[in-house]
Amino acid sequence: MPKKSKPTNPIIDNRRARFDYTLHDIYDTGIILTGPEVKAVRSGQVSLKGSYVTLRNNELWLINASFSVVHSQPGEATRSIETNPRKLLAKKKEIADLQAAKDQGLTVVPLSMTTRTRFIKVKIATAKGKKQYDKRETIKQRDIDREHKRSLRA
Repeated sequence: MPKKSKPTNPIIDNRRARFDYTLHDIYDTGIILTGPEVKAVRSGQVSLKGSYVTLRNNELWLINASFSVVHSQPGEATRSIETNPRKLLAKKKEIADLQAAKDQGLTVVPLSMTTRTRFIKVKIATAKGKKQYDKRETIKQRDIDREHKRSLRA
């Protein structure tokens, strides 16, 4: 009997956050989603580019994350992009730490969204925005590392 292949679990990554910010503390949080939104995450139809996390009433909210949701009715299926705020689930101590970081002037950004288990997790981090010259330095260092690896292979 052939072995069943395990379904791949997509990881939605916010690569722009690692380029635009210097990351500090990283936290794993849960997220509250509806059925079609869960289906969009499991199929990889989510974009975290330009999204951020804010604190309201001692609760974490994910703002500006784009979910490409399919609304299906008998005979037709339409796709729409939803950017509604979504509540994140974290421990009280983590929320207090994030509030303290916000008070110090740091930003909270989502890094990735994973579906490793039956739960969907969002990895968030406190971050400080990079200046333009820092970004240029990052690009320069990346090119140097790439050339170094190339020379080692040859």
